[in-house]
Amino acid sequence: MELTATVVGGGIAGLASAISLAQAGWRTTVLERSGELGEVGAGVAMSRNAVAAFRGLGFGDDDVARLGPETWAGGTWDLRGREILRIPDDPRVRRAVTLRGVHRRRLHAALQEKALAAGVELVASTRVTAVAQGVPGGAPAVVEAGAARWESDLVVGADGVRSAVRAVLFPHSRPVYSGYSSWRAVVPRPAADAFLTQYWGPHAEFGVMPTGEAETYWYGYVRLPERADLGDELAAARDSFAGWADPVRELVRATPPAALMRHDVHYLPGGLPRYATGRVVMVGDAAHATLPTMGQGAATALEDGVCVGRLVGAPVAAGGDLFATLSAFDAARRPRCRAIARASVRSGRFGAHLGPRWQGLRNGLMRLTPAGALARGADAVMGWTPPEAAAP
Repeated sequence: MELTATVVGGGIAGLASAISLAQAGWRTTVLERSGELGEVGAGVAMSRNAVAAFRGLGFGDDDVARLGPETWAGGTWDLRGREILRIPDDPRVRRAVTLRGVHRRRLHAALQEKALAAGVELVASTRVTAVAQGVPGGAPAVVEAGAARWESDLVVGADGVRSAVRAVLFPHSRPVYSGYSSWRAVVPRPAADAFLTQYWGPHAEFGVMPTGEAETYWYGYVRLPERADLGDELAAARDSFAGWADPVRELVRATPPAALMRHDVHYLPGGLPRYATGRVVMVGDAAHATLPTMGQGAATALEDGVCVGRLVGAPVAAGGDLFATLSAFDAARRPRCRAIARASVRSGRFGAHLGPRWQGLRNGLMRLTPAGALARGADAVMGWTPPEAAAP
């Protein structure tokens, strides 16, 4: 009997899940509420675990290289450009913080192409209005979008921080505003832009990273009221970073208005109490939206997608029990994603969320951090590799 899956959400987590399920033999449909599938965003630092998950979806060396240049996290400076913590030129440490600088649209396009090649059906302009979770071994799961209806053996809730699936099945788990908003842009690459550089100031952070031979990505993460109307966004960004180091000011000044975007940052404190219920599994921001201070949003979305196929799709296709495999997925993913979420909160408190009073003390402590501690901390998060497909 053919197994069927409906994935709600056509972003990174949704497409990764669809690919892995299709590769496990499931007939898979992706429902996307937007008029066309495509990633809204600028850049993403793909850490080693993100690249490992991407490879776990069947991508090879050439595919990885096409995403963007290999780079590394070079360290942190204060808003005046004074060094707080430079990553040493030590092979062990450098390996731990190796990254790929990627434009989100390139990543999304690669996933969409792979999904179509795997036989996934992509349905745009589909706003989910109802979800029935079904029962493993019993009633199928049902997704409705107006008059349209999809019955399937499995539903994947991958529809982001404002998830419609989560709102139905976990109504008490709601995203909250972080107190911070983030400008982002991709601009022509400065000659000196070789690695990910971060600047910390009171209640703010600025980062810059190459995403191609001729392009670089920057973000400016600042404390703002929710839904703030700033009028001229570029002028507001220039004002916010007017007193910062020359490279920061120059990048913002060189940004065309059309290249700039800003989004309020919402997150899901604690994540969902469980990642599976009935015949539904929750992934990505729909399950565990975190603060961006660890840069792990895209990485955990890709990890979730691989694990949907390897821990649920493949063993069920081999005759395994759906309830047992969903429980195994939850046991594998929820502790890890919760740990990353907690670390992201701590990182924010110590970094971009810290007020002016404690900047000097924090910077002094950072300068005392040994290289080995950096490598161990990075490996704890970025050393992840995809699991083998679970036995039925």
